[in-house]
Amino acid sequence: MTLTLKKHRSFSGVPGPVLVVVMDGVGIGRRDAGDAVWLARTPTLDWLGDRAISTTLRAHGRAVGLPSDKDMGNSEVGHNALGAGRVFDQGAKRVHLAIQSEELFAGDEWNALTARVRERESVMHFIGLLSDGNVHSHIDHLFAMIRRCAKEKVQRVRVHALLDGRDVPETSALTYVDALEELLTSMREAGLDYRVASGGGRMTTTMDRYEADWSIVERGYHAHVHGRARHEFPSLRDAVVALRADGTTDQFLPEFVITENGAPVGPIEDGASVIFFNFRGDRAIEISRALGDDEFTHFDRDAPHRAGTGRGSAPDIRYAGMMEYDGDEHIPARYLVQPPDIDETLGQYLAENGVSQFACSETQKFGHVTYFWNGNKSGAFDAKTETYREIKSDLLPFQQRPWMKAGEITDATIAALTSGDFRHLRINFANGDMVGHTGDRDAAVLAVQTVDLCLARLLPIIEKLDGAMIVTADHGNADQMFEIDKKTGAFQVKESGHRRKKTSHTLNPVPLHVFAPGARLTLADQERRGLSQVAATVTHLLGYEPPADFHASLLA
Repeated sequence: MTLTLKKHRSFSGVPGPVLVVVMDGVGIGRRDAGDAVWLARTPTLDWLGDRAISTTLRAHGRAVGLPSDKDMGNSEVGHNALGAGRVFDQGAKRVHLAIQSEELFAGDEWNALTARVRERESVMHFIGLLSDGNVHSHIDHLFAMIRRCAKEKVQRVRVHALLDGRDVPETSALTYVDALEELLTSMREAGLDYRVASGGGRMTTTMDRYEADWSIVERGYHAHVHGRARHEFPSLRDAVVALRADGTTDQFLPEFVITENGAPVGPIEDGASVIFFNFRGDRAIEISRALGDDEFTHFDRDAPHRAGTGRGSAPDIRYAGMMEYDGDEHIPARYLVQPPDIDETLGQYLAENGVSQFACSETQKFGHVTYFWNGNKSGAFDAKTETYREIKSDLLPFQQRPWMKAGEITDATIAALTSGDFRHLRINFANGDMVGHTGDRDAAVLAVQTVDLCLARLLPIIEKLDGAMIVTADHGNADQMFEIDKKTGAFQVKESGHRRKKTSHTLNPVPLHVFAPGARLTLADQERRGLSQVAATVTHLLGYEPPADFHASLLA
């Protein structure tokens, strides 16, 4: 099928390139002591607010395909909306509905997984993020599947719990731990063998993305599969309390194993069924490959007593993801819920109309301006007209390098702009999000100032080339660095007297600035505006009518 763009009825487009800048995690907050965006010195953003076409956009909840407006936005759904030009039901909502309707439990894959463990008298394993952040997973989905296992007479279940502290408060793990332990205790009292087997913090264990650091996956793999990690813990609660003793927050807790009489209670062995219950794909792909690929070269999968025998093989298991995490590579081969089918994206339209494209970010967000922007599809639509540039991220803690790779991304973007090879460009500055997640307000201020400085370098290039630049964000984060009491509106305070850090995203709107100095354009009169309108705005600036099913351009 050919996707044809028609010339715009009243605007021929800017002569130069059209650049979209996504300031990841830079929302519009309360302008208080916890708002790192407001505290930052941002002369460029201030200038854009005064001189450019400016407004705010909704970037959370139903505006990006999440179940309710209580759900904070995230980078995955934000970039899906930015690139797709409309809103699709996202993983959180699709899984919720599949469980609510019992469609998930009626599916062939669920029945094959449970039948396998009953027939072989083996174990059902669940691996995933123990959280109600609803960004990568939701604890309710795990609980529903555990209860269904009990109903279907699965005798043995093991949970490999990854702690969050990133999409939820930084030391909130025991809330979820206690709820899980209570459920599993009730199952044991009913005569079932249901226990936690292993775990670790999400930033140290299992949940790497974009192949930034395979050692994260390796540590998780050996903890889950071989029971190889710190193992002096009789319960999940004991592990979390002990590993927090030195001040480590949940997301950075090292990998651990639960033991009884000195032996791991639940390594993943031949004959087992394994479900990775996260619905979001970016941090699920690598562990899916480690557990599912026949040919695997990133680390030795053999047990310790067989180390050195080669790359090894995963145990003989049936592995399934909550969803298909990569639709192009079909990772994993088996999954429980059909992912959203996002088609006819902005990138695809531009490729099929010969519009050259450039996408760039550092490793931490590279997949967002490529894979997620393109509707969860890997690779270019047309390699002849598209160039994707990845800048390798540092492996140091983000608060120690709040500038991250923003300078290098800007260098690469300026080179691409001035080459004359690209009509449309899109980039992501990861600073506001990745540093915001650390909970370090002062580092987040520096992160936002870094992004502002990079924008200052881009503005004169865009003006010189008679182009246009859209500056926005995918969700909020750095705009609220302290937890706020919902009843009083005051900052929450720890027993120590210090303000409680907020490490998760926010529900705040995000900025939208359109800098097109040579064009006579105004903001369209619209009641509510969202991220999904950016794609139509890009086509407008390029001189094309937006596709009929795209949400309307923000420009008149």
